[in-house]
Amino acid sequence: MFRFAEIGRQIAKKDYEARLPELRANLLDLQQELRQANFPVILVLSGDDRVGIGETLSILHEWMDPRYLITSVLEDIEDGENPEYWAFWRNLPPKGRIGIIFGSWYRQTIRRGVKNPEQAAALDQAMARINFFEKELIEDGALILKFWLHLKKSELEKRMASYANQEHAPWLSLQDERKILRLYDKGRTVIERVLRGTSTREAPWRLVEGADPRYRNLSVGEFLRDELAARLKAAAAPPEPPAPRPQKLREKYMILGTLDLAKRLTRPKYERQLHEYQTRLNVLLRKAMERRQASVLLFEGWDAAGKGGIIRRIAAAMDARQYRVIPIAAPTEEEKKYHYLWRFWKHLPRGGRVTIFDRSWYGRVLVERVEGFARRDEWDRAYRELNDFEEQLTEHGILLLKFWLHIDKDEQHRRFREREKTPYKQYKITDEDWRNRKKWDEYEAAVNEMVERTSTEIAPWTLVEANDKYYARVKVLRKFCDELAEKLKVK
Repeated sequence: MFRFAEIGRQIAKKDYEARLPELRANLLDLQQELRQANFPVILVLSGDDRVGIGETLSILHEWMDPRYLITSVLEDIEDGENPEYWAFWRNLPPKGRIGIIFGSWYRQTIRRGVKNPEQAAALDQAMARINFFEKELIEDGALILKFWLHLKKSELEKRMASYANQEHAPWLSLQDERKILRLYDKGRTVIERVLRGTSTREAPWRLVEGADPRYRNLSVGEFLRDELAARLKAAAAPPEPPAPRPQKLREKYMILGTLDLAKRLTRPKYERQLHEYQTRLNVLLRKAMERRQASVLLFEGWDAAGKGGIIRRIAAAMDARQYRVIPIAAPTEEEKKYHYLWRFWKHLPRGGRVTIFDRSWYGRVLVERVEGFARRDEWDRAYRELNDFEEQLTEHGILLLKFWLHIDKDEQHRRFREREKTPYKQYKITDEDWRNRKKWDEYEAAVNEMVERTSTEIAPWTLVEANDKYYARVKVLRKFCDELAEKLKVK
């Protein structure tokens, strides 16, 4: 693979200077056009450490308007507090901008592969996750351009010899030099495997010979120009009409129908159990803080199902410094410029903390599906995206609990009327709530499919019979206590 990037390509200074003015003008024009477009550009710069990546990065900033470039250096991102891809999601560029990623999601994968060459299955799993991550971004509209800048071994030896004689490179000791050369062949094998395994049709790698700086920089700049121009032209074409959305869902769904909504707790029993589980939860959460055990709770359910009341009872058992409640509404204008999962990644808790989502990432397959805010292909692929997201959380050790609060249509109507009559509850009822009731059947179908396709072994749904608020609150508290105790391996 790399032998085709070791031919010795060069560009004469005269040719370089002749091509450069047009390239720079093109890049500036395209950059301005991109600002009005509905997709981001993610430019991944990777390669041998001494190949001149920093120089190429600086050249791109010189050729384009740096105000609309977002450069992220992701070299050492393993902080242990968050899942690995947390840092990558947080550093994605918004729509209309070019994000240059130095280091990227490849750096740690290659390092681990070089360090542990016998763990082939782990490397395959890491590459599969990279491919899924990039596919998520591409299906959401991103243009991903990946460059691997390469030096052959003889050129690397030559450069290190020159560095050793320069005062500006005192960091390169003889020991460092020998280590780099010793790992070159071993690293090359792993890198070739990673590049082959992640060079997909949608996001192929482009190998760039790095010995000649003029060739290297011009190759990156011209490829960026050509790919961006082609994508902007395609984006300007009239979109294909979306597939028609069924007007009425006639299938018979049974999951929600299996719940016994007649379950009740008397007030005395409720107050006794509420105190019991809040006390237990307080003790468990103090242990969780000591052991840096993070938890994520998400609540979905019908309007007026009692999400707020349950969250308040959980919060009452916690130190206010230990948790955050994230109410999820329609995305803001800023959030619309990113992949829909971006705003959830940035709210993940640190070790020992708890994040509670009042509604969640499942809006893509619920309200966005039913109300037509997402196309069918968008919400249909979201099921696997959500499963992968949750798998990353649980693999990192986060306790993830998902609750669907279920009430019947009559109970919802009764609660709506009660809210209208109670002054301090009137803010909770809106015309939107009444309008959503008219689509009860469509929402019910969406909920059933959501549970079927995303209730996995690692992140199952807990369906809560919520016609009786007392019963629902105790069930959720008991579930949180039991799962947290199991996670902490305490009684």
